[in-house]
Amino acid sequence: MFTSEMIASFNELETSLYNYISKNSEKVAYMRIRELADETHVSTATILRFCRKIDCEGFSEFKVKLKMHLEEDRKTILKDTQHAVTEFFDRTLKGDIEEAIKDAAQLVSKADNVLFIGIGTSGILAEYGSRYFSSLGKFAMYIKDPLFPVHSSLRYNSTVIALSVSGETNFAVTHLNQMKQEGNKIISITNNKHSTIAKISDINIPYYVTEEWFENANITTQVPVLYILESMAHEVYKLNH
Repeated sequence: MFTSEMIASFNELETSLYNYISKNSEKVAYMRIRELADETHVSTATILRFCRKIDCEGFSEFKVKLKMHLEEDRKTILKDTQHAVTEFFDRTLKGDIEEAIKDAAQLVSKADNVLFIGIGTSGILAEYGSRYFSSLGKFAMYIKDPLFPVHSSLRYNSTVIALSVSGETNFAVTHLNQMKQEGNKIISITNNKHSTIAKISDINIPYYVTEEWFENANITTQVPVLYILESMAHEVYKLNH
């Protein structure tokens, strides 16, 4: 309900008002403007100025939007993790994912350099993947910073493993395009095979689970990605030994 731009525009009194509302949203939604002024020790004029800064004509419109926001939060129902995992196994493991994992392992085993790329939650998994592969004898690195420079020595006979739920992450697309133009192999693990990252990859491994969002955060399960990474690492180990 409050954007970062709105919060940045608040003065000291408005910030204290914002803090009170954030902590007492359920109560504020049913208060009169005078009651809120008394509780927060600010004037009604300050409250009205606050309302205008958050794109409300007055206090009544603010309360309507606040109630709608609270109602949306109540409607959010998170799926059980077991359901997401079952969905992955039912949809994906009945297909040809195991063959795709083996093909990807072949590329990784022949590469001089292995580079994981991801951002956000996928960045955390990129770090995990590089550590897991390295633990099994195939040294790998990771990039989860969009501005991280890739040295020219790493752009020769490399295999890049890109992780992205949407498959549309701009920073990953930019890096992958550069690496592909220099003759490197691209493996991507995405939630579907029709994304930009999937299309520019030599091998794409989709896992097809229903995406979930909570308060603008993508909370889609990453259990399938862990399964794919660990399975691929094991296949690489078998090939190298």
